[in-house]
Amino acid sequence: MSWMQRRAGRIDGEAVVWIDPAPDRTEPGLACMSATDPLPRQLSAGDAADAATALARTDTARGPRDLPATVGPVTMDRVADALDYLNLRYLTDADGRLIVLWDRYAVLYALAGPADEILMMRGRPHATVPAEWADRAYRAVNEWNHTRRFGKAYVGDPNERGDLSLFAEVQVPLLCGVHDGLLMELVDCAAMTARTFVDWLYDEGALL
Repeated sequence: MSWMQRRAGRIDGEAVVWIDPAPDRTEPGLACMSATDPLPRQLSAGDAADAATALARTDTARGPRDLPATVGPVTMDRVADALDYLNLRYLTDADGRLIVLWDRYAVLYALAGPADEILMMRGRPHATVPAEWADRAYRAVNEWNHTRRFGKAYVGDPNERGDLSLFAEVQVPLLCGVHDGLLMELVDCAAMTARTFVDWLYDEGALL
């Protein structure tokens, strides 16, 4: 459950970067993370240059009040519809997972579990923490988990240089189904939790 190792590639003539389980320091370009698979996954983007600057939320994002209340199984198509409804622009990898990119972080939306019934939403800042800050990182993450309501945070495994990535993650079991309003609320909550986590790391957490 980690990002992919950094590998260079090109999409539509533009240089991009993939990330493997041992992430490197912040690099320009596109980033993709994998829930379980160590193989690199190329992002399918019609316009990579535009997608690389895919800043998400706008002031025109709508709420769940007028959405249908019909309950149905969670699918990546429905997650994509929720992102569209919220005006969050995203990329899609070869496995159908969705990645929303901001300047300082990204959020992965994927399904997990034996029946793809668990909605997994994982945020990660692009910046990493040096090895000598490991104790400081663990203390900061513990403080976040102790004082925040939504999203578990954790320190990832060290990469080949010993640097550490930081994650904020929400997983929700939805085997009984979900209606559009709740699904949109969950998707929005994960995006906002990731944003709050990264802002906190740069401010109160004093890690990035």
